[in-house]
Amino acid sequence: MPRLKTLYQQLRIKFKLFVLISAVMLTVGILIVLIQQYAFEIYDEEIYEQSAKALNLTSVGIENELRKMEQLSYRIATDESIQSNLTKIRNGGSQYDNFLVSAQVRERMIDLGVLDQYVLSYQITDAFNGEYSSGVNRVTTTGKQLRRIKRETAGNDGGNTWILPNEDDSALGAARLIRSFDQLSLEQLGTIMIRIDMERLIRNFSLGLNRQADFIILNGDRMVYPIDPPETIAGLSALGTGEQGFQIIDRDGKRYFMTYVPSEYTSWTYLTMIPYDDIFDRIVTVKQLSVVLFGALFLAAVIFSFRFSKGITDPIERLNTKMKRVQMGNFTYTEEPDDKLMPMDEAGQLHRNFRIMLQRIDELIKENYVKQLSIKESEFKMLQAQINPHFLYNTLETINWTAKLGGQKQISVMVESLGYLLRTSIGLKEPLIPLEQELDIVSHYINIQKIRFEERLAFELEIPDQLKPYSIPKLSLQPLVENAVNYGLEQMLECCQIKVSATDEGDHIILSVEDNGPGMDESLLEQLNQGVVKPKGTGVGLRNINERVKLLFGESYGVSIRSKRGEGTCVSIRLPKEVRGSHV
Repeated sequence: MPRLKTLYQQLRIKFKLFVLISAVMLTVGILIVLIQQYAFEIYDEEIYEQSAKALNLTSVGIENELRKMEQLSYRIATDESIQSNLTKIRNGGSQYDNFLVSAQVRERMIDLGVLDQYVLSYQITDAFNGEYSSGVNRVTTTGKQLRRIKRETAGNDGGNTWILPNEDDSALGAARLIRSFDQLSLEQLGTIMIRIDMERLIRNFSLGLNRQADFIILNGDRMVYPIDPPETIAGLSALGTGEQGFQIIDRDGKRYFMTYVPSEYTSWTYLTMIPYDDIFDRIVTVKQLSVVLFGALFLAAVIFSFRFSKGITDPIERLNTKMKRVQMGNFTYTEEPDDKLMPMDEAGQLHRNFRIMLQRIDELIKENYVKQLSIKESEFKMLQAQINPHFLYNTLETINWTAKLGGQKQISVMVESLGYLLRTSIGLKEPLIPLEQELDIVSHYINIQKIRFEERLAFELEIPDQLKPYSIPKLSLQPLVENAVNYGLEQMLECCQIKVSATDEGDHIILSVEDNGPGMDESLLEQLNQGVVKPKGTGVGLRNINERVKLLFGESYGVSIRSKRGEGTCVSIRLPKEVRGSHV
């Protein structure tokens, strides 16, 4: 659970809304399914109640008639005339006497049961297996059937025994032993079986059942009715433990609604089987339609939730993208096409306020930037104004001639170079000068440093002639050479190699000052890029050069530094190919 909670918290807002709406829809769907299932169960129970009521009425009617059959078999078995005649046959007599007795037995059988509409025939056998039958559908009992009747009735001591239908006789029989009542001898005189017309009996008492229902009577695993069941019924076993109920079962790939009621009179079970699709066809259709409708509703809700959440979060994501650009240092507000169509709700107001704030910040930054450059320029001019230029030039010229007259060539070179540097730094008013003029400043500065460091300084200049006319900021290359001397040459004992080069990059040029000095660590390099490290003496810092280049040419130009401890340093200036006049 904590992991799921953390995962949910890290989701984007639109996915959170999507999950929320989907969860609500699923919850509603589950509740609908549960309520629907509960309603269908109530409907199933109602169907069962109606089916059970009809089945109970049918079973009661059938069992009342079966009781009549049992009473009829008892009345025949205890009839004095039947008892007397069967006793005579058992005791033996002439053939003529037996013929007369047989006629009397048949006549008495007709008198006892002629009015019963559900009797197919009466079958009486004497002690010698002689058969006497009467009824509308008399049959001759086979030896196999007779042995079955005697076997099943022998254990009931004269009580009623139900002879279930089989392949020999499809009729249900109510059979019992006929035993002598004379002096309670209970001698076996024969058997009586009443064959019952079950088709007619069930047809008359099953009028309340569903017309599509199959009526079934089971005795355990044995079929009482029908004797020749269809495949959907064959092999069906009695259900329950003496209690009535219902089930939905599968038979041959189809479902059936089965209601069962145990008999209170026999060990039988009464059942009805109704094709489930016939009685629940509309219910099944409603269920399927409900599932389809809910699926469509859920899909529509998912699409709506996604579009709804996207409409809320898209403005926030666009605002977040703009903030990231500001975080990277880009304070220029970029208006997107969708911003014009954005409604002025909370998200729209955030975009508007952010745009106003960003424009104000950009204005303040530019204002402060210009002020800082003005301050530096003023400081620079104040420094220039501290010394009278004419006095300084005249003094240096005097020193130069004195050195030449005294044969001090190095002093003369140093004084001439120093004079040139001073005239350039003080006299030139233009912010941009040709690259060739900046190289002259660098050369005079190197002349002074070579005299100072002698063989410890090796200077190399690789500037193509076609690049020399292009404009660069005044005193932008010389301070880089001065930094190479201060941070490279002065930090090492061996020879320091300083190389000034320029490369043509198409629409811009790259000026590089490279040395083989001790280099610097990444932390110091980062401080240099941020302008934290100040130059030695009165030099101009790298940050100042970078800001002047960007101010004059744009943000795509400026200073970059590459350095690694023990491998030297390379400072490059990226400049456009431009030739500007003194009006800049």
